[in-house]
Formats: sequence, C-alpha cells, structure tokens
Amino acid sequence: MDNTNQPDNNPLTPHPGKNMGGGLPLIEDWANYTLSADGIDIWKTLFHKSACLSCAWGTGGQKGGFTNEVGETLQRCVKSVEAISSELQPGIQPHFFTQYSITDLQKLTSQEADRLGRLTFPVILRKGETHYQRLSWDEVYNLVETALKKPSDRIASYSSGRSSNEAAYLLQLMMRSLGSNNLADCSDLCHRASAVGLKTVFGTGTSLVSLESLKASDCVVLVGSNAPANHPRLMNELIKIRDRGGTVIVINPVEEVGLKKFASPAFPLKSLIPGTDIASLFLKPHPGSDLAIFVGIQKSLIERGLIQQDFLENYTENWQTILQQSQATSWETITDTCGISKQDIETAATLISKAKGVVFAWAMGVTQQLHGVETIFSIANTALMTANVGKLGAGLMPIRGHSNVQGFGSMGVSNILKKEIQDALERLLGRSLNRTPGYDARSLIDAADDNKVDALLCLGGNLYAANPDLTQAKRALGNIETVIYLSTKPNLGHFHGLAAENTLILPVYARFENPHKTTVESGNNFVRLNDEGKTHLQNADLVSEIDFITELAHRLLGDDPVNWRKLQDTRYVRKLISETIPGYEKIAHIDETKEEFTISGRIFTEPKFPTASGKAMMQETPLPTITLPQPSEFGVSGSFSGVVVALITGRSYRQHNTIVYRNDDPYRGMPHRHCILMHPDDVEKAGLNEHQRVTVQGDGGKLHNIEIICGEIKQGAALMFYPEANILMKAHLDKRSQTPAYKRVPVLVYAV
Repeated sequence: MDNTNQPDNNPLTPHPGKNMGGGLPLIEDWANYTLSADGIDIWKTLFHKSACLSCAWGTGGQKGGFTNEVGETLQRCVKSVEAISSELQPGIQPHFFTQYSITDLQKLTSQEADRLGRLTFPVILRKGETHYQRLSWDEVYNLVETALKKPSDRIASYSSGRSSNEAAYLLQLMMRSLGSNNLADCSDLCHRASAVGLKTVFGTGTSLVSLESLKASDCVVLVGSNAPANHPRLMNELIKIRDRGGTVIVINPVEEVGLKKFASPAFPLKSLIPGTDIASLFLKPHPGSDLAIFVGIQKSLIERGLIQQDFLENYTENWQTILQQSQATSWETITDTCGISKQDIETAATLISKAKGVVFAWAMGVTQQLHGVETIFSIANTALMTANVGKLGAGLMPIRGHSNVQGFGSMGVSNILKKEIQDALERLLGRSLNRTPGYDARSLIDAADDNKVDALLCLGGNLYAANPDLTQAKRALGNIETVIYLSTKPNLGHFHGLAAENTLILPVYARFENPHKTTVESGNNFVRLNDEGKTHLQNADLVSEIDFITELAHRLLGDDPVNWRKLQDTRYVRKLISETIPGYEKIAHIDETKEEFTISGRIFTEPKFPTASGKAMMQETPLPTITLPQPSEFGVSGSFSGVVVALITGRSYRQHNTIVYRNDDPYRGMPHRHCILMHPDDVEKAGLNEHQRVTVQGDGGKLHNIEIICGEIKQGAALMFYPEANILMKAHLDKRSQTPAYKRVPVLVYAV
C-alpha cells in the first residue's frame, strides 16, 4: 500500500534536525576555517588560480578562485574550504611510522586517518613486517619498475578524479603502451551508468547541458541527489530558477531538508536569513524504483496528448516502441513499484509539460541501482517525448561527485577505450594496441580475488573503502604482490588494502602545489587551467604525478616512439591531448592564450546527435520487480524484534567521497556515523524504539551497536553512511554498467 500521502499518527516523530539547509551555519563554518591558524594559507589557496578540489561543480582556474565559467563571483562553497584545509595540514613526521604499527593504524576511522596529516616521504610495508618503513625514491622506482614488468594482463591501475588531465592521459598511455587495458577508475563505482546510458541514447557520455544552458531553463527535475551537502554550488542555480518563476521537482527517498529550503550566502539579502523554497514538488519513491516514476510520467503525457510527436518523428529512433511500452504498463504496476500515487506522478508530468525548458539532473541515487542504466534510458525517453533535448535551456545533466572524474574519462582512463581515441593512439605509437577490454573497478577486485593480478598502481582514490563487500576487497588486494598508492594523505585503503609482498605509499603534491601547469574538466564539460604552486610542507620529499609516471614509463618503455622525459613538461602532454582526444583541440594553445573552454561536440542546442543516424536512440525500459526478502532469509535464529528495509548508503553532511571531515549530520539529525535513519512507522511496527541500539545485517556482513534515528525517509527505506556500511553488502551489479547497487541494499534491522 502507498503511504506517501497518509497522515503521520505515529507517536514516534522524525528527528527535527535543521529546518533548512545552508544559512548562518555556513558562515560560521567559513569563519572557523578561514580565521583559524591556517586562515592565511587557506585564503591564499582560495585565490590561487586553480580549480576547486571538491565536486565537479567547483569553480576556480584562470578566472579566479571564486568565479565560475560565466564570470559570476561568490561561487565558492564550504566543501571547497574543507578540502583545502585538509591539504594544508602539517606533514607526518619521520618517527610516525616507526611509532605506530599497522595494527594500530587499522584501528583508525576514515576521519582519524585523514587527520594524521600530509604524507611527506615514501614508505613501504613489506611482507611479514609490522611497520611501514621509509625508503628512497631510487628504491621506489626500482621496486615499481620490477613490479610492472609482469605479463600485461596481470598489471592494473586504479585512479580517482583528484588528479589532473595530464596525469590521467600519461597513466593510460603508459598502461596501453605496456599492453594492458586494466584501467579501473572510481567512476566505475559511481557514474559509469550515466556514461553508458547517455552514450547509448545520444552518442556522448557526458552532460548535454552547459551552465549557460541551465540558466536558460525554467524547470529542473533533480533525481537521487543531496546537492545541498554534496554540490552546494548547484543550489545557487536552483534558487535562481525559483526566483524567475520556475519549478524544481525533487525525486529522493530521503526528504533532505536542504532540498525543501536552502539559504545561500551568495544571496545575502534574499536568501541567507529567510532561505529559499527549493522543491515545488517532492516525490519519495521506494529506493531503486525511479524508473517507474518516469514511465508513469510518460504514460500521463501520452494519455493527455502532451507529448511532442513531431519531435519524436524527426529526431528519434524507436519512439513507437517506447510509447507502446508506456501505454501498456498499468497504473497499478507503476504506483505499486515506486510507491508514488498516480496523482503525484501526473502533477510532475503537468509541471514538465508546461515548462519551456527542462533540465533532467541526477546523481548517484540513480546510477548506483541494479537498473541504473535503464533508469537513465527512461529519463532520456521522458526528455525526448517533451522535446527537452537539443535546445538551449534543456537536456540531461549527470551531477558528478569528484572534481576531475569526468576528465579522467575524457583522457581515456577506461577499461574499454573509445575507437576514435584508440585509432589516434595507434597513430601516435605507430603500432596496434591491445583491443581486449580490461578490468573495471569491480572486475579488478574479482580478478585479484582469483589471484590474476600481480601489480596495482593507484593514482589517488581509496579502492578498498569505495567497494562493496569490504571483506572481499581486503582479501582481494591481499592477493596482489605489489600495490602502489600515490596520495597526498593517508586513507583507510593504505592500512587495510595491503599487498601480499610490498605495499608502497608515495606522497604527491596537491593540485594547487603542483610544479606544473595542469588542467581539469568540470561535470559540465568546461576545461580549467591550474597555475603552478608551492607546498607549505617543509623538507618534504614529494613527487608530482607527472614526474613519477613519466620517469617510470621511461624506465619501462625507453624513449621511442614516445619521449617520456620530455613529457615532464606538461605543455607537450597537452599537445598530445589536442591531437588524440576529440573535443580537446583548444588545449594545445591554452598555455599561451589562458583561454579556458567548453569541450566541443558535447553541448547540444539543436537536436542533432553523434549517433549513426544523427537521431537519439530511444531504449525500452521494462519496470523492475522491487521486493524485499523475508527476515527468515537472513538466517537469524531465536526470537527478535526487527524489520527488513531497503538500505541506502550515502555521505554525511561533511564528507567528500570516503574522506570524513565531521562525524555527525545535523541536517538528518544523526549525531554520529553509527546510526541508521528509519521511518517512524517501520521502527514502531518492528517493536523497536528510537535511539535503541540494534544489529544491521546484509548479505555481506553485519554491524552491531547501531543507533536508530527516526527521520523523513520513505517507509520501507533506511539510510546509513558510506563507507562504513559497505561491509554489509555483497557486490550486486547493474548488468550494463557493472556499477554496484549501493542505493538499494536489503538489510535486517533487529534487536535480540
């Protein structure tokens, strides 16, 4: 039964948390950071001409630290300041690793690991040793060179969006020159479904919307995103849409307070104190069922004659099949699947049909589902039925989490290389490259678990903690002979993702410290140029990722046909990028012109797409079957009070990927990281109480002593924090993208 619109008569009430997102607490956070002992260095970094370290909506670059791509100021958020402050920590002292054993370090939380400070010298943990030990860079290069001189199918890399386009390009060029396509990336675990879905329908895997285009829209459909906490800059655009009379439709099982009302410091008079209403309509579906909402919207549009059939006939393929599928799906099936009433779905359809330009945006609440790609197909079908693609003010916009994760994909960091890049690289190298797909992030873990990987080079990231089934991840990484981590700070992977023989942690410069000019790419296809910088660390023995990769590649591959040591000057790397990466031609002259640019061939202001026919390829989207197992299926014996719910894993208020800056989440009323957010009715029906400590069990493991917090979440759903909750689940993957389904994990919550 759908309880979406039922009155709440439960004596348990959701924790009040905050009444709106943003506001004066943001000003207080700014003050706490920028008036601290590191305040001067933080302000210097904020004004340094380099891109924000946080999400792919960040600002910076040549326009200045607070300015976005269209020249608007006051566009820096607290997440950016947090990231800077974390990188400006003091360096770890030489005696640290001799003082603390690996057993000691494995007791640390993510926050405690990050607060150890900056890595300042290379260290190694050898098989049988209890402590990391310092080593020289000559020893590092000799060990890594030997490790990578293995059969090409037994070496791999993993990377995150923390680094630069140049480092990403060199990494994939080195790996492919060695014969390996095992280029796993953090995007495999988050937005790969976006790339697969968009590429299938439109022939391009990135956002179809620029910031300029978003500013011309009058409706945004925001799905599976907690933008106030994870992408605060986007909130300014939603505020502007509401100010100009537009609408915002939010689809999220958790009723995030910042998506109801948000107070932005960018608008001190009209928004900071009173706040701005964000959601015109807030729909709370069952986790993993968003696809059904969009099929319902399509059905409503068809029944009322509100689709744009001329557009479908002229600019799409397979549209008749999609219309037939939507018409044939019963309203009962739709509403039962998603838990949203027909009336509310029709209201959403009406708002979309009345808008002049609709932008459909989503984050990992969509992509991390068993049917993530098919959900994106359904969003695309809805946009096409309403002619909201291929014009200014409309389109599809994935909201990516890491600052340069999209740039890594553009540079060819993928286990499956685009044909046009493969052809260009073969011309560059003068020979054919291996065309067998390599390992993505999940198949890499499975391969390592099967003893098929000898060496792993990690350029940033936290492969261990970012994975589901942490038990398997630890075991798999422990089968690899040599694991090399290039990082600015310690993380849980350095202490739990230990190799069988040698684990190396190599310290690198942060983005604003690099001795090279570098570039990054935003989630909306805008390329920024980062100036050189200097580190605050005294007597630190750091290496730039550019220098490390080029020196390693020189040792492994020589200097023909690529002069690797010449590529330590990033101007030459950018020249190669301009010649081999489609849309990046302008990067060849960015050093002279300082002209940052939007990548060509990705933003569509007319309905012509880079597909074989030039038309959008609409895809069928059968509704998934959404069920939960019975308590008996978890194997818990004896009498207990409990309930099975669909768990969503998410980040807390002050968290960036696996890095935790603050343990509580005041917006959700969660006082620490060992909480589970549940609907009051679920708690009462299970015979449990708010603040009671319970066990949470999934198919991968269990967590004890978890505190129940009642909150504004869909009945039958629950939320816990990532990465701690990853221990609960096995890896259940979207068959099209191989992305894990972190956003619908059946768990049993019980007290014995």
